[in-house]
Amino acid sequence: MVESHYNNSRCGVLLVNIGTPDAPRTREVRKYLRQFLSDPRVLDISPIVRAFVLNLMILPFRPAKSASAYRIIWTDKGSPILVCGKEFARTIQRRLDEKFPDRFVVKLAMRYGSHSIEQAMDEFQSAGIGTIRVFPLYPQYASATVGSTMEEVFRVASKFWNVPNITTLPLFYDHPKFIKSFADVARENIDVEGFDHFLFSFHGLPERHIIKSDLSHGKYCLAEKDCCTRISATNSFCYRAHCFATAKLISQELGLSNTRYTVSFQSRLGRDPWLKPYTDVLLKTLPKKGIKRLAIFSPAFVADCLETIEELGIRGAKDFSAAGGEKCVLVPSLNLHPTWIETAVELIIASDSQGQSDCEEELVKTFQN
Repeated sequence: MVESHYNNSRCGVLLVNIGTPDAPRTREVRKYLRQFLSDPRVLDISPIVRAFVLNLMILPFRPAKSASAYRIIWTDKGSPILVCGKEFARTIQRRLDEKFPDRFVVKLAMRYGSHSIEQAMDEFQSAGIGTIRVFPLYPQYASATVGSTMEEVFRVASKFWNVPNITTLPLFYDHPKFIKSFADVARENIDVEGFDHFLFSFHGLPERHIIKSDLSHGKYCLAEKDCCTRISATNSFCYRAHCFATAKLISQELGLSNTRYTVSFQSRLGRDPWLKPYTDVLLKTLPKKGIKRLAIFSPAFVADCLETIEELGIRGAKDFSAAGGEKCVLVPSLNLHPTWIETAVELIIASDSQGQSDCEEELVKTFQN
């Protein structure tokens, strides 16, 4: 790794998303899944059992199936999450340059696969950037996403002789403009009044992940009735509580009553209990309850990907239709929506003390707008 003198007048912004295979082929998907599922924060079981499960139960079978799904969503430019991520980073760079010329250097990284965190950190180091703001593009906290990202950032930074000043942007699951972004996308893509019900489908986690994040050591999360209806010091790291908060705020922004939406969890893996209710089960049962026209949000993702486009928008819609549903529409993710771009810019600027002190008046105007 290249060392250099730090330029403290410039601030690195590291945007981090989950990642993607390099190609929609079995070999590339296997490589990606091996790295992803080898992370002890993702598959949090003993190393011996993890190796057994990964090498004998998952990797021999799942990559081919996942590759077929990736081929459905792959574009001429590549994986949607990466294509969108690159344009997102370029747009954020332009917007920051307009406000603070030569202050910020924006880079996109993926936690798994190509465009790694290590590569981006090396580039910051080579450029002499000694202040880095890490922006995990996951609205809700989970050890498997935000925790893993920050562990990798600090692992890489620990190899530098001159360790940069690293801070993490705060979670934004309840940020007013993040909420408004999803509501704006919904209004621009669907007629809200034309649907019987709204499903907020979040990426699932094993229940044990929630219990391990419980600051009361097992006395509150998933133990108390309605434990996720509010967020306190005890469950401040609870992914499930963050998801419920996000869904509630988006539904309120859209003027939906509590009876017009449901929170569910998708993408479960293995036989251990995961967060319930399961999205795939609900999609097959909702029509039997008289819900014929359904709109689906996936607010755990800020960019469309396999889990939104294929799992919900294609496979989920087919399941809903086969069960008797008449209409099922996936509300697009935030992607490059102007409100989301402005939200991200505001979060970055707010995290930068030098930018605040240098341009206080402009910041005030930014937040007033």
